[in-house]
Amino acid sequence: LFLDRSDAVELPIKFIPRYAGCYHCQILLKSSCDVRVYEIECVVNTDHAEAELEFLTPAYEAVVQDIPISNMSSQDWKLEAILEGQGFYGPPLINVGSGETALYPLMFKPIAEC
Repeated sequence: LFLDRSDAVELPIKFIPRYAGCYHCQILLKSSCDVRVYEIECVVNTDHAEAELEFLTPAYEAVVQDIPISNMSSQDWKLEAILEGQGFYGPPLINVGSGETALYPLMFKPIAEC
């Protein structure tokens, strides 16, 4: 069965999320001879944010900055951390429960003056 564009019906939906996260929805369409249920999943990301941290420590001494990560969504998050740059360390994975804030411990341990 092939439908051309003249058979298509637009169904405008307005979605205004309050927080980043994954939102699920069901749309029930009924007619006298047909019932259809459409499941929709919307993934909302926050705007790209940039931050700058400045670490000041003597060579060979580590300094740790706890970075808060807030999960305001309705699902638990399992996040993977990819660190770039010499002397930076942190856990490769972090779990942030729904509605919780977790601290990511970013460590900088310089091996020389830089």
